[in-house]
Amino acid sequence: MDNFKERLKDIKAFVFDVDGVFSDNVILSTDGDLMRFMNVKDGFAVKTAVDEGFIVCIITGGNSESVRQRFNGLGVNDIYLASHNKIEDYKDFYMKYEIDPKSILYMGDDIPDYEPLKASGLATCPNDAVEEIQNVSHYISDKKAGQGCVRDVIEQVLRAQGKWFKF
Repeated sequence: MDNFKERLKDIKAFVFDVDGVFSDNVILSTDGDLMRFMNVKDGFAVKTAVDEGFIVCIITGGNSESVRQRFNGLGVNDIYLASHNKIEDYKDFYMKYEIDPKSILYMGDDIPDYEPLKASGLATCPNDAVEEIQNVSHYISDKKAGQGCVRDVIEQVLRAQGKWFKF
């Protein structure tokens, strides 16, 4: 977790996984759809980051239109559903915006997030991420998935840049 605080000021974009980050479990409904419970404080932080000019991207292996609707409603336009090769979608994202990956904070929790985390300037994870992900993260939130870990990292970046809750 070297230089975590120093890296905060250089972040221009956020990339998040969904399951295991925004939500801690999925529930299978009788019609086969996956239902997720997400923390509203995470949502507020995402909306605040978008409003402050940060680019926010979602890359998830899930394929639920409800996920797209949730994040579109928060102002997120870059949403990769059914991502089976996250590093390719991650590259597509940063090349689209011509963003240096060193200025991207990525938060993931499991093996599919490994490569994008390694390629990011600030690799982060919830505190219940798998060991391999914790080992490559610059910062491990003290919050678990679905319990405010997204808010934790966004708020730290915005505070470091003087963009959090201005009176």
